[in-house]
Amino acid sequence: MGRTAGGSTAAAQSGPDWSRPARYGDISLSSGFRSDPRRVSVVSGGRNRASDTASGCRGWVATAPDVQLTYQAGSVLPLILSVDSTSDTTLLVNDPNGRWHCDDDGGNDGLNPALTFSEPLSGVYDIWIGSYRQGENAQATLSISELYSE
Repeated sequence: MGRTAGGSTAAAQSGPDWSRPARYGDISLSSGFRSDPRRVSVVSGGRNRASDTASGCRGWVATAPDVQLTYQAGSVLPLILSVDSTSDTTLLVNDPNGRWHCDDDGGNDGLNPALTFSEPLSGVYDIWIGSYRQGENAQATLSISELYSE
């Protein structure tokens, strides 16, 4: 199953659009990748309410994804996405099947988000780092790991 089923509706509407080029680049990783975690510096936030995309999501995100991760899954390791920032950030992810996932404060440091895909799929993960408050933009670091959340 591809992204057309779950993602085409979101792409046709205003709000987060996985079909746009990633603002901070594309990353390709295979299970067991070296230099774990892989880190990407971003600025959080945007004009789109994350809750309009997926129920239960919080914060404000950009229209284009911040990072597009193409991941080749293995059979053992999870895929862990986490954010580190001095500001209150959120995380919104569209997975290879077009499903939306989000987190607000599930990371290791109170106001930072993290998502763990215990049995990750191979394919494209579009990742948005949001700001909890509308109009707030903050420096943040996205960490991509198979070992731990930052």
